[in-house]
Amino acid sequence: MSDALLLALALASNTTGLAWLALSLDTHWEQVRGADPQPRRTVVRLRWLGAAGLAAGLALCLAADHASMAALVWCMLLAAGALAVAFTLSWRPRLLRPAVAWAGREA
Repeated sequence: MSDALLLALALASNTTGLAWLALSLDTHWEQVRGADPQPRRTVVRLRWLGAAGLAAGLALCLAADHASMAALVWCMLLAAGALAVAFTLSWRPRLLRPAVAWAGREA
């Protein structure tokens, strides 16, 4: 697989992971899902998925380059993903709704 594709997948993985971590917070959950209450089980799942997304992003960076460069690129991709999620939450938070489409009305 080409390095460019691996890095693009790492960016997508980091951005999705950061979105899941943001959506595990009540404030951002309400921005995206409205008045639907967020069950505790969903919070735990979102945090695990967020951590897994960030770990997958790191693994993809390590597959694309040697460790010292991969760590640097991963940090830069984290910053880019954080900006994307922050801008999305401030501009159109409902665009993040597909990231939690699996989270139905759990009780």
